[in-house]
Amino acid sequence: MAQFEIPQEQWAQVVEKTGGPPVYKKIPVQKPGPDEVLINIKYSGVCHTDLHAMNGDWPLDTKMPLVGGHEGAGVVVAKGSLVDNIELGDHVGIKWLGGSCLNCEFCMEGDEPLCPHALLSGYTVDGTFQQYAIGKAAHVARIPKDLDLAAVAPVLCAGITVYKGLKESGARAGQYVAIVGAGGGLGSLALQYAKAMGLHTIAIDGGAAKGEFCKSLGASAYVDFTTSKDLVADVRAATPGNVGPRGVLLLAVSEGPFHQATEYVRSHGVVVCIGMPAGAYFKAPVFDTVVRMITVKGSYVGNRLDTLEAIEFFRLGLIKAPFEVVPLSTLPEIFEKMEAGKIVGRMVVDTSK
Repeated sequence: MAQFEIPQEQWAQVVEKTGGPPVYKKIPVQKPGPDEVLINIKYSGVCHTDLHAMNGDWPLDTKMPLVGGHEGAGVVVAKGSLVDNIELGDHVGIKWLGGSCLNCEFCMEGDEPLCPHALLSGYTVDGTFQQYAIGKAAHVARIPKDLDLAAVAPVLCAGITVYKGLKESGARAGQYVAIVGAGGGLGSLALQYAKAMGLHTIAIDGGAAKGEFCKSLGASAYVDFTTSKDLVADVRAATPGNVGPRGVLLLAVSEGPFHQATEYVRSHGVVVCIGMPAGAYFKAPVFDTVVRMITVKGSYVGNRLDTLEAIEFFRLGLIKAPFEVVPLSTLPEIFEKMEAGKIVGRMVVDTSK
């Protein structure tokens, strides 16, 4: 069995108070409990949720001080006494759902993210913006050793989340789905998962650059909300018979797009809410929702099976998460760009820098 030299201290980005900014500093390396593993995090994706965690603008208690991050990929370097199905040296990932009780009604039905005792990485427990992180052995994502850890990191949240959303839409191969916020980190992966699942996609975002980006990822059509004079008509026009897409994935970080979705979704279609703008509400006309038989639903992160499936799409080469690797020490600058909406694709931090 492989043996690893584990330091007493490590570099991490620590949010010391709500609102931040994160502080790059040395902190102790923790030891795994009986059902846990210690992972030498090599790379971690940066998600918009990490910004919410720092700002504390969701109605959910946040650990403080906090090490954020929940898209961490690395190598198991230590494990607890009860862990018998993971070996030292295995490649694994820490995702948003860090742990659950595995015994409640939700866990037994495969809805582990709804467990009332769920642990949320980088939110209620320390996450992956550090060199060594603790993960519950039952919930870490298994990563084949031949995969690039930097490239697979964004799949651990963004990929799993949009893949789950597409499944929740009920859309089948050959049908159309609209993806709102298609040019962002979640959207860029949603376009690829949809294509891999045989779906046609209508990308909705702002600006010509994002339009080119979305089409390069397989979007069948692009609707630019900054130039469209009638977005509802334009989205419908991108589908056969102008009936609208079968499903809509709402990845937007503002409230407005949520209100429009029921106007252009196909009758008997499904609107899937994934993005969570702080303080936002969903509003739709009751009459149209009833007579057009529209379904509005939320989609949270995927369970352990969704995780395996999402990584398998990546392993097969059907998903290439657009990303840029930057040092962990630059996390505050990444958050500033994120708040300004200037990030295309996904940012991945290298914890060694």
